[in-house]
Amino acid sequence: MNEAFRVVGIRQSLQLPAGRVRRNWRGKPLLSALLFVLIVTGCLACDLLMTKDPSYMDLQHYCVPPDGTFLFGTDTMGRDIFSMIWYGGRISLGIGFGAAFIQTSIAVILGAVSGCAPKSVDRLIMGATDILLSIPNLLAVVLLQAALGKGSVPGIAFVIGITGWMSMCKVVRTQVRQIRNSEYVIASKCMGGGFFHVLWHHLAPNFVSSVLFMAVMSVRNAIVAESTLSFMGIGLPVEVISWGSMLSLANQALSGRAWWMILIPGLFLVVTLVCLTNLGNHLRRRVNRRHSNL
Repeated sequence: MNEAFRVVGIRQSLQLPAGRVRRNWRGKPLLSALLFVLIVTGCLACDLLMTKDPSYMDLQHYCVPPDGTFLFGTDTMGRDIFSMIWYGGRISLGIGFGAAFIQTSIAVILGAVSGCAPKSVDRLIMGATDILLSIPNLLAVVLLQAALGKGSVPGIAFVIGITGWMSMCKVVRTQVRQIRNSEYVIASKCMGGGFFHVLWHHLAPNFVSSVLFMAVMSVRNAIVAESTLSFMGIGLPVEVISWGSMLSLANQALSGRAWWMILIPGLFLVVTLVCLTNLGNHLRRRVNRRHSNL
């Protein structure tokens, strides 16, 4: 080495100490995130994982317990539960994310309108929101779904979505009222920015963290609502495979002592819900910590 370029002094490592790295990951739901990603990936790539046609009714092998041929057994119609789990999970998760998207869209738009509107319009929107909040959510979902008749994937996602936006709307309205008179919002309006321009570029970045964890919990609540509707017999029909429709055969499974028909779909459903709950709680703690530091 050239003596003119020799480094003199204490050489500091650019790597973080192991203890500091562990502190950075401490308290974060890594296991829940990993399990949820694996489940979502498996459902999206179900065509690669399925060993049999999930809708094929093999009546010669109905109510078969888990073995080498049928990894998770078969149901009362002879359908392979292993293939149904991954195929049906895509339907359940699709309903969950679809309903959460509808809820979030309605809540953000109505909450922003209520927060920016005059007092008379604000009272009208918040009064209607309070009235809808007084109705139990599951009861509203059941009544609307019963009125619509036979369930479908878009229909159930729509019903769950339009009945669960009220709490999020009040949060958005509160956040908007706190920042609507900020200088950058007023400047944007003076420069000709429309409502959606101001909402997207100036209002949404300030309340997105508060709404994010509620959107995650909305996915969980929508999956629970779909499973409940299917279990009650007013959700998806049996021929449409989802985790909820698989659990709707619980009575037949219990009478025939086919424990795998309930345990395996229920286990996937519970693990997914627990993962979403942990992720939502983590986001809520981060939002609370951020607000306490302001």
